[in-house]
Amino acid sequence: MTDRTTGPDQFTGATPDNALRDADRAEESAGPMLAADGTPLKKSLNRALRRQKLRALMLISPLLIFILVAFIAPIADMLFRSVENQIVSNTLPRTVEALEDWDPNETELPSEGTFRALYVDMFLAAERKLHTRLGTRLNYEYTGVSSQFRRTGRDVDDFGELYEDQFNDLNPAWEDPMTWARILGDPDWLAEAEGAEAPGPDFVLRDGAETALPTTAETYAAFAEYIQTEDDDSPTEEEPWTLIYTALYWDLMRDGFAYSGPESELVNEAAAAVDGFETVPMRDNFIESDEGWGNPEVWATIQTYAPNYTPGYFLNAVDAQLTPDGIEQRPENEQIYWILFKRTIFMSLTITFSCILLGYPVAWILANLPMRTANLLMILVLLPFWTSLLVRTSAWKVMLQQQGVINDILVWIGLVDDANRLIMINNQFGTIVAMTHILLPFMILPLYSVMATIPPSYLRAAKSLGATDWTAFWRVYFPQSVPGIGAGSILVFILAIGYYITPEIVGGTTGTFISNRIAYHISSSLNWGLAAALGSILLGAVLILYWAYDRIVGIDNVKLG
Repeated sequence: MTDRTTGPDQFTGATPDNALRDADRAEESAGPMLAADGTPLKKSLNRALRRQKLRALMLISPLLIFILVAFIAPIADMLFRSVENQIVSNTLPRTVEALEDWDPNETELPSEGTFRALYVDMFLAAERKLHTRLGTRLNYEYTGVSSQFRRTGRDVDDFGELYEDQFNDLNPAWEDPMTWARILGDPDWLAEAEGAEAPGPDFVLRDGAETALPTTAETYAAFAEYIQTEDDDSPTEEEPWTLIYTALYWDLMRDGFAYSGPESELVNEAAAAVDGFETVPMRDNFIESDEGWGNPEVWATIQTYAPNYTPGYFLNAVDAQLTPDGIEQRPENEQIYWILFKRTIFMSLTITFSCILLGYPVAWILANLPMRTANLLMILVLLPFWTSLLVRTSAWKVMLQQQGVINDILVWIGLVDDANRLIMINNQFGTIVAMTHILLPFMILPLYSVMATIPPSYLRAAKSLGATDWTAFWRVYFPQSVPGIGAGSILVFILAIGYYITPEIVGGTTGTFISNRIAYHISSSLNWGLAAALGSILLGAVLILYWAYDRIVGIDNVKLG
């Protein structure tokens, strides 16, 4: 009788996968087999395979985490920023809701209710210093809105002083913070807050306050939260905002108003008197603060960019814009990004081609010289890596300028007249020359690593069969060096398309790349959404070119040695 109790090591195959296949075949022919510990052999092998895969995963997990944090996460954040637009709806939630029924094609301004909603939103945003950020965001779409928001943010506190003065003149009790706390605060909260050290317990609205005084309760709750969290004070000790007096006036003016809560005598006294209060429409307050609020296009811009996600950044990145009527092309004098994209692709391809022309002979010489001489010359190829990129670029600026070294030499030997010196800087030529020099090693190194593996005997065999030097090179040597050209081209092109330091220094106005505009929006204009959209388009262009290269040449043919 055959003993079928055995261990995984007795089966043929060096890996758990092989052993697992052997176990499957044996199980099919002779029934379940057992490992040395008595468990089914297939289960034991599966467990060993899982442990092996887990160990492999643990070994590469630091690299995976690094790639996730340093590469995948930033790209995902960039893609999200290119469509994210929550600042409008978060800062002006009431205004956005009120504008839903407004037709931007009408010449009439929004209703008084919309201006009241804007007043509440603007007051709260100004207290939290958020109105300037919103103004900056909308200014990307409609010039002048940023200053309009800043000016109104300074004035909005004055809009409610008219109502504050009239309530205080009616009864001095309205000046007492405890009056407001008793009317709107929960009794249990009020009992804890009285005598407690500031900021005291978190504010809690009284049951029924939102029904009797909805706008007042909402604004007072925002006031209490701000006072406790931002100022570290208690709402029982701080006089309310002027906004709250205005909100109380609106609530008391509602048809059928009735109140029977705390301080009912005081509230009903005010309700009977508000008909005689002096009042100013919020529309007039806003237009007096800034005439821009009387322009329907400003309101149309707010309505257009109210959604949390927008294609506006991508449209701006391709010289278009999102309007209330749909997508429109920007005026011709404002179209710059499409020109920059075309220039970036063209110049990157030119730089790549220049590096091939200059790097191929150098790599061939290095691959065919004796090892000692080749290593010495390789030091010269690597020497630029030991010098700062900024220093190398600045050196080209010195050499290429009209009073620079190259022009001086050309004038000295008589090739150029001193009055007609060549303009080689602050243009595309200067960018191409400087970046070709900087990126040339990235072309030479892959070419050399591939050429070093090509046996010289191939050329000798071709010549012995009657081929000329050119035929032997073109038909035998060059095809074998194509993988090195492919690797070098990918390295140089992807590096070139994202360069911005060198074009910024030597490119002037006609030699800059789209990356320079991205850097400007990130560091100067702070339009991160547009910068993210431009970066996303650039990433997409690189992926498309990469796909085209794979279809034409084949990425499997790219080698580094």
